[in-house]
Amino acid sequence: MNPIISVVQQSPEMSARPANADRRIDLARNAFWISCQTATVATPMSPFVAQREYSVVLNTDMMSSAEQTSTGPQTIVYKIRQEAVWSDGTPITTRDVVFTWEVGRHPQSGVIPKEFYRSLYDITVKDDRTFTLHFDKLTFEYNAINSFEILPAHVEAAAFAEPESYRQRTRYDTDTTNKGLYFGPYLISQVVAGSHVVLTPNPLWWGAKPEFRRIVVRAIENTAALEANLLSGAIDMIAGEVGLSLDQALAFEARSGRRYTVLYKSGLAYEHIEVNFDNPTLADVRVRKALLHAIDRNAINETLFASKQPVALTSVNPLDWIHTEDVARYPYDTDKAAALLNEAGWTTMRRGIRHDANGNPLALEIMTTAGNRSRELVQQVLVSQWKEAGIDVRIRNEPPRILFGQSLSRRRFPAMAMFAWISAPESVPRTTLYSDQIPTAENNWAGQNHAGYVNGQMDQLIEAIEVELDKERREALWHRLQQLYAAELPALPLFFRADSFILPPWLKGVEPTGHQYPTTLWVETWQVQPPS
Repeated sequence: MNPIISVVQQSPEMSARPANADRRIDLARNAFWISCQTATVATPMSPFVAQREYSVVLNTDMMSSAEQTSTGPQTIVYKIRQEAVWSDGTPITTRDVVFTWEVGRHPQSGVIPKEFYRSLYDITVKDDRTFTLHFDKLTFEYNAINSFEILPAHVEAAAFAEPESYRQRTRYDTDTTNKGLYFGPYLISQVVAGSHVVLTPNPLWWGAKPEFRRIVVRAIENTAALEANLLSGAIDMIAGEVGLSLDQALAFEARSGRRYTVLYKSGLAYEHIEVNFDNPTLADVRVRKALLHAIDRNAINETLFASKQPVALTSVNPLDWIHTEDVARYPYDTDKAAALLNEAGWTTMRRGIRHDANGNPLALEIMTTAGNRSRELVQQVLVSQWKEAGIDVRIRNEPPRILFGQSLSRRRFPAMAMFAWISAPESVPRTTLYSDQIPTAENNWAGQNHAGYVNGQMDQLIEAIEVELDKERREALWHRLQQLYAAELPALPLFFRADSFILPPWLKGVEPTGHQYPTTLWVETWQVQPPS
């Protein structure tokens, strides 16, 4: 059987996973998901890959072996599989490995994570298939370098001739269907910007053969249009990573669930409000605490999400083994919110809005992804509850490609932005919280510390966690980090999202992961089950 399937993904999310570019369609093993924007395509050709059950293992599709040969300094010897080739037939070699390292280390390339490429201080090459990575420190993640995503030197070297322009010239943007950019069970055979991507089987793929002869991935930014497309037959399934919001999925299941398989998966998507620390009002932690006390997150969860999205204490999910409940909490408490705002100097109430001693109103702006019905509903509730506390918050939303590609990545949001970080288990928040990860023109807007948060104690904890190999001692450090996060509030925690997957009953093999590595990483296991 060689069926065709049409898949949809809605407006994209930010990924806390370090990336070769801030905006991309990520073809993990040539399986599809949307990350940040639909404009860029990249390849996670990493020596290690994540598994559904949260572990990270050697990518045996690419590597035949990996051996740690020293711990001081750390060295790991890798061997590339002999049959590994890019989809244009060019062998994957150590030339690609060294080229990727050179791109990552260049200060103007805009590649993240910067710390990974700084720590990887040398690569020695034995032959076309054998290389050794040399790190200046031993980290607990030494055997999971899934952020080192190998680039095809024979295609990308020309684009990197001017490193400061690489992010705009990469062939993943300018020549997306070039077969030499990828390997895996599928090829990108067509891209229509803002509309869809067509995947077809890769005849040179040496792994398990996929069942579908064509997969069409459609990008639909407005969640209201997703259900209509599904019911009309324009698409076959809605992927849960960035699909229908939970409230929409619950309503859909009540109306049409008998015609589809609806799966719900709690996961590591952290819905939160990013705050801009350059805004003097939000730089005051008392205001940030008051903003949380003034909103009833439990009521929002119960009313909009049928209690399926637990309120977040920090950025660390209760599903993660490092989670602790021993942190400061901010329950709905209007009296506490008022006391904090008074303490911060917002003491005078005029026409229902607080003002400071100079007559300035307590006015802020909140942004999110335009067209995301769930977020827009949450926004309206937040704005209403903040108004009751005397805080004037105005809504200004943008399409995902603008919000993520410009306003956040270049720190152009004036006050607050609501979105989700999608992370992996025990994901060290260096790119989002470390002080040297603030995007600037000088670093070509690399880094994901969009808030501009700077805290020396947080930096020290991140450094300590990375190099602590003892699990119990590392757990204690993680608890301290969460306690500092809850006290400082570098972002305002909202919920941990549950994703909904809406599948046709004949589609089997789709297993939601609940973390940043999507179901499509295992697209070759998707199958058609004929009706019984």
